[in-house]
Amino acid sequence: MRYLGIDYGEKRIGIALGDSETKIATPYGVVDSIDGVVKLVKAEQIEEIVIGVPYRLNGSKNGAMKDKVEDFMRKVSARTGKKAHSVNEMLTSKAADSLYFKIESVKKDRDAVAAMLILQDFLDTLKS
Repeated sequence: MRYLGIDYGEKRIGIALGDSETKIATPYGVVDSIDGVVKLVKAEQIEEIVIGVPYRLNGSKNGAMKDKVEDFMRKVSARTGKKAHSVNEMLTSKAADSLYFKIESVKKDRDAVAAMLILQDFLDTLKS
């Protein structure tokens, strides 16, 4: 089964790909809209989608951004007809930063790496 991992942002949407056979997520890139996600789902024959939902350090969901991500998740699922899973994305952007230098030219890479971390977290829960 092929999966699409998403790190949703209002400016950029980080994308990662993975599958249930290898259980390895890899950064793919970024898109700037839901249309880009829909096209990618079709082009890459994605079967399910995994989206990071922001939580606060105390475990509660992160208010306004959480609502935007969940709305985006519903729209992507409706437009693609694919099941969407949510994963706690707390600190994935910070973890992605630790993998890259903090310079502007790698911001897009950062979003894709954050999506990879979100998707890998999900793939790690799949049973063999």
